[in-house]
Amino acid sequence: MPTAPFTDVSLDLPDERTGKVRVSYALSGDRRLFVTTDRLSAFDRIIAGVPHKGQVLNQLSAWWFATTGDIVANHALAVPDPNALVGIAATPLPVEVIVRGHITGVTSTALWTRYAEGERVIYGYRFPDGLRKNTPLPAPLVTPTTKAVAGGHDTPLTCADVVDKGYLEADLWSRVHDAALALFDRGREVAARAGLVLADTKYEFGLGPSGELLLIDEVHTPDSSRFWETATYEARLDAGEEPESLDKEVVRRALLDAGYTGDGIPPALPDTVWEATTARYIAAYERITHMPSEPAPYPVAERLASALAEGRLG
Repeated sequence: MPTAPFTDVSLDLPDERTGKVRVSYALSGDRRLFVTTDRLSAFDRIIAGVPHKGQVLNQLSAWWFATTGDIVANHALAVPDPNALVGIAATPLPVEVIVRGHITGVTSTALWTRYAEGERVIYGYRFPDGLRKNTPLPAPLVTPTTKAVAGGHDTPLTCADVVDKGYLEADLWSRVHDAALALFDRGREVAARAGLVLADTKYEFGLGPSGELLLIDEVHTPDSSRFWETATYEARLDAGEEPESLDKEVVRRALLDAGYTGDGIPPALPDTVWEATTARYIAAYERITHMPSEPAPYPVAERLASALAEGRLG
C-alpha cells in the first residue's frame, strides 16, 4: 500500500471528532474546523491512504459549495488550508440522500445486482424489464438511506419511509428531496462540460443553528460520486466492459478482483492501483474546476496550529 501519510491531525481544540476520512473540531461561535485526511474508505472500512486525496476532496467540495449556493445554502465559511474548511456547526439529518442517474454498482447490494437478480421494485420504485447494466435510468431517482453510525451500515429507505417512519417531517423531506435533484442536475451539467458522466452521487444535509437547511459534508467528489469518462463510455458499454472511472470504484474493483468483499483484512494492492487513483482524483478536480492542482506539503497539523495561533481559525 502507499507510504504517504494519512495526514491525521490532532489539535489543541475542544470536541475532536474523528470520522472515516476527516477530523473535526469545535471553534468559537457556531463554527467547526473540518480537516480532511488521505484515508480512503471502501466497503465501509479504511483501506489505505491515497496521497493528496484529502486536499483534492476538500478543495473540490469548496468549489462545489460556491457553485451550488443558489440551489441550497451550505455550511462552508472559509478554506484556511488546502486540507481544511471552516464551516457552520450543523446538526446532520438522520438520512443521507443518494441520487442515481444510471443503473449501476459493483457490490452485492448495489442497484444493478438487485435488478439482475430479478427484483423490479427497489427503493420503492418500479423498474421496467430490459435495462442493461450502467445505462441511464428514465429519470434520476432519489434513494435515501439512514445515516450510518460508527461500526454500522446505512439502511436503504424509500422516500415514503423517511416520513412514515419518523426520520423527517414531510415539509423538510420535500425540501431535501427537491434540493438533491436540483444539485444532481447541476452536477451532471458541470460534469458533461468536463467530459464526464455523473452516474450517481450522495448528499448529506443538516440543520444550522437557526434551523436552516444546509448542504454539508463533501459534494461531487471522487469519493461521494461516480464519474465516468464520456469519450469511452459508449464503446465500453457496447463491449460489456465497466466504464472508465475517475473515482474510488477503481479501488473497489481491484479489491473485488482480488477476491475481497469487505470481510477481514483487505489484500495488498499493486502500487499502480494507488498511483492511478491519485491521478484520477487530481484529474477530476482539474477538469471540473478548470484550475491546476497544487498539493501543499505535509504535515497539515503544523500549518493549522500556526493559523490557530495567529487567530486565523478560531
